[in-house]
Amino acid sequence: MEDEALLKKFQEKIDSGIKIEPKDWMPEAYRKQLIRMISQHAHSEIVGMLPEGNWVTRAPSLKRKAVLLAKIQDEAGHGLYLYSAAETLGIDRTEMLQQLLSGKAKYSSIFNYPSLTWADMGAIGWLVDGAAIMNQTMLAKGSYGPYSRAMVRICKEESFHNRQGYEIMHTLANGTPEQRAMAQDALNRWWWSAIMMLGPSDSQSPNSEQLMKWKIKLESNDQIRQRFIDRTVPQAEFLGLQIPDKDLKFNEKTGHYEHGEINWKEFFDVIAGNGPCNKKRMIDRINADKNGAWVRAAANAYAAKKAMATA
Repeated sequence: MEDEALLKKFQEKIDSGIKIEPKDWMPEAYRKQLIRMISQHAHSEIVGMLPEGNWVTRAPSLKRKAVLLAKIQDEAGHGLYLYSAAETLGIDRTEMLQQLLSGKAKYSSIFNYPSLTWADMGAIGWLVDGAAIMNQTMLAKGSYGPYSRAMVRICKEESFHNRQGYEIMHTLANGTPEQRAMAQDALNRWWWSAIMMLGPSDSQSPNSEQLMKWKIKLESNDQIRQRFIDRTVPQAEFLGLQIPDKDLKFNEKTGHYEHGEINWKEFFDVIAGNGPCNKKRMIDRINADKNGAWVRAAANAYAAKKAMATA
């Protein structure tokens, strides 16, 4: 059993707002929870490039293509920041990637849905990145130093992604009837999956209580979800688009929107590997890993040769 005095001192440090750094003592459970969260976050950034990469060659203009490419490049960088942060906890990047490719590690449920039209690039930026920002701004204030510092830059770039997506939706919503219908269709398909990507309700989340005690998370899943809904509904109204929730209503007393019932069965089915694109996403990542093996081998050989020359 871990020393009670060490555990007490560790918790006092967190309660006082002092960041935990890699060389500090930490409970093994704290380290494991961080590895699980950070690696899952990193995997999500990498897998999240796939539905957007589907539209690079079909973007409606050169400007749209350049902006989408920049966004995808940002997400690759986010994955690298996060894998680096996880490595400070004593796990190797290769091990994390193998856990992803073997199906042992999870990534965000949202990326197991298809991107069917150009409007999906708007909906993903507006809704998916918008929901992510709600969560990530809290993670940037979390107790583990390397993770929270990585989130500072990531949040800045995600804000750009969010505005880019909303601008696409704004253009479509103010375009032809066909473009407006495309924007509404994308909102209809991505709304509930964006709501669910923020994680199961508090009563269904086995880790939330401990994560909040350690200040890895500062808000519960339901609190973050409520902030996202309160922020996003007025944006949809400004676009003249309809949120696909017949039970959605504003509560004057609480100052919050009340939403309809969430289909948690769908969420857990997707997490279990039964979503529309789970198998395709893994096939694409496995193929990318195989096709990039020669690049990694060449880079490692060059690094080894350079190290020998300077030894």
